[in-house]
Amino acid sequence: MPRRPVLVFAVLVLLAAAGLGGYAWINRHAGEDRGSGVALVGGPFTLTDHNGRALTEKTFLGKYMLVFFGFTFCPDVCPTELQVITAALDQMGPAGDAIQPVFITIDPERDTPATLKAYVGNFHPRLIGLTGTPEQVAAAASAYRVYYAKVSNSSSAADYLMDHSSIIYLMGPDGRFVKHMPYTTDAAKLAAELKESVTALP
Repeated sequence: MPRRPVLVFAVLVLLAAAGLGGYAWINRHAGEDRGSGVALVGGPFTLTDHNGRALTEKTFLGKYMLVFFGFTFCPDVCPTELQVITAALDQMGPAGDAIQPVFITIDPERDTPATLKAYVGNFHPRLIGLTGTPEQVAAAASAYRVYYAKVSNSSSAADYLMDHSSIIYLMGPDGRFVKHMPYTTDAAKLAAELKESVTALP
């Protein structure tokens, strides 16, 4: 088998493992958030959206925020998840208007605002793409307990993939963590879980 397909397959396996591992970690610790009142997922960030505007977590206060971390060069997982998010919000109808979908890159070296703008246009019309300096992205990923790492697949420094956890986070209008959904969640189940959460919380 050619070297490149083998490496791509290996990265996809790592992505799936990372996603499941991250989901297990959050599932184990999310109860501590509700019990202690201290958020374990989410927090302050300063990033730049796909239109070049500086945004922070406070920009989204008053709305539910559906967050997914990934990168535009992702061959499979990221576009699949963004399609699932798009379909779920569409299935929710007017109830979905209360939720702001957000895509945060973990590849700031290549994902400029212009790159993100072209990419998010393929998905939900309200999807916001966020990028920033490597330090800003690292801080946001750390706040959400997101794992990511560069995986080189050639001798070229510009030719690489990103290994990362694949979890969808729902944040409340107050900016606090509400729940998370794993990579395996389909559009129908995601729509049902989101609708239940939005209805249940004040």
